[in-house]
Amino acid sequence: MSERPVARALLSVSDKTGLIDFARALVERGVALVSTGGTAKAIAEAGLAVQDVSDLTGFPEMMDGRVKTLHPKVHGGLLAIRGDAGHEASMAEHAILPIDLLVVNLYPFEAALARGADYDDMVENIDVGGPAMIRGASKNHAHVAVVVDVADYASVLDDMAANGGATSLPLRKRLAAKAFSRTAAYDAAIGTWLSGQAGETTPAFRALGGTLAQGLRYGENPHQGASFYRTAESRPGVATAVQLQGKELSYNNLNDTDAAYELAGEFDPARTAACVIVKHANPCGVAEGASLKDAYLAALACDPVSAFGGIVALNRTLDAEAAAEIVKIFTEVIIAPDATDEAKAIVAAKKNLRLLVAGALPDPRAKGLSVKTIAGGFLAQDRDNAVVDDLELKVVTKRTPTEAELADLRFAFRVAKHVKSNAIVYARGAATVGVGAGQMSRVDSARIAARKAADAAEAAGASEPLTRGAVVASDAFFPFADGLDAAIEAGATAVIQPGGSMRDAEVIARADEAGLAMVFTGVRHFRH
Repeated sequence: MSERPVARALLSVSDKTGLIDFARALVERGVALVSTGGTAKAIAEAGLAVQDVSDLTGFPEMMDGRVKTLHPKVHGGLLAIRGDAGHEASMAEHAILPIDLLVVNLYPFEAALARGADYDDMVENIDVGGPAMIRGASKNHAHVAVVVDVADYASVLDDMAANGGATSLPLRKRLAAKAFSRTAAYDAAIGTWLSGQAGETTPAFRALGGTLAQGLRYGENPHQGASFYRTAESRPGVATAVQLQGKELSYNNLNDTDAAYELAGEFDPARTAACVIVKHANPCGVAEGASLKDAYLAALACDPVSAFGGIVALNRTLDAEAAAEIVKIFTEVIIAPDATDEAKAIVAAKKNLRLLVAGALPDPRAKGLSVKTIAGGFLAQDRDNAVVDDLELKVVTKRTPTEAELADLRFAFRVAKHVKSNAIVYARGAATVGVGAGQMSRVDSARIAARKAADAAEAAGASEPLTRGAVVASDAFFPFADGLDAAIEAGATAVIQPGGSMRDAEVIARADEAGLAMVFTGVRHFRH
């Protein structure tokens, strides 16, 4: 028989949302309740009969609650195979009663991590008894139902109502799968945190875990299934942002919004307003300005064609002036640390436009993990947290860049860090004027960026492209002088690049010949 009557339930939860209503519904079905600590107290205070686990085991909770459910009368009740003669005999011999339903949500380790708890607090938020019970009940899902998510209370009660107080095997299988996934994600968060505390950069085992934030209609393409998961990391961004309005975010929206906001985080809001416009995970326009409106208009001017249907990320609170400009063209998403009421009202007129507020900017210098799947495994690396302001720039040409050129060089290299390789960025007056991304050769990126600048100049009715007198940034070294020749032809006057090519001398000589200033950063920013 696949249906299993529920006669006894053990409840031990840190999140008590919906607990009393669920417990009351179980009692009304004649289910005996066993519970621990604060959960037992809350149930008893609601006037419901409950047996404390210490009365079940014959041992008091001890060691500040560290030891309470780690006992044969608990685990025997969860793991016993009903109808197995040997198991039944052991239960009878040791007075072990079967537990048919386990309800556990774990100590809030992830929440402690998010709030930046200290080391001792983090350790105390590592649950031991909870995962042990969850795994035991999940293994024995042929006989026991296990609930690790308050969202499943209703489905358990509905299943019991449909089966005369019993749970069905399909439900128990689904709950067991969810329970094992929950403990895996929980342990992944603990393992990642503790590896960091121990200074482990390449742990022998690397686990990834997350909580479903959103089921997506499809992935990059309609034939691909997809979903969005949040990890325990509390980095401000699309995963932590609140969506104030607009359609549901798609897979591509989420990916592009993350890319845009990470770049926006490179610009200190106390120093300048900044705007980033992203299309297909690449910035098509980035600019600083005296106001967000100024920054947006300068970013838009770089590539107004690509900006249509793009993502706009801002480093300051969205104000009405900027909002009024942004909504003039079709935009998929706006993300900012916050938004004024006036700005919200303006954006509200575009009902499909998504508006997200993240509360803060991501710290570009913060450590973190970047993960990419490959066939049969995944690659893990440190987040690229190198910031151009922290780098020592080495002048390698006869001409030293002017202060204005130096400011634009830093700006351009800041942007190039977030452009897919091979990346070339032309900048002038703290705004991008041409971006070349994702090409197989660096010279092609340089030519494409110049071509885009020429197109933008023609659309604006300008006499010449803004690459004339601009600076250029390359995310990696120029392997040959041809990429530099393309920049010279576009009118660039100064160059910033990592250096390190076996042909550096040739490239430097070509810059000197053309009268360009060139600086080396010593740091590469590949982004694939």
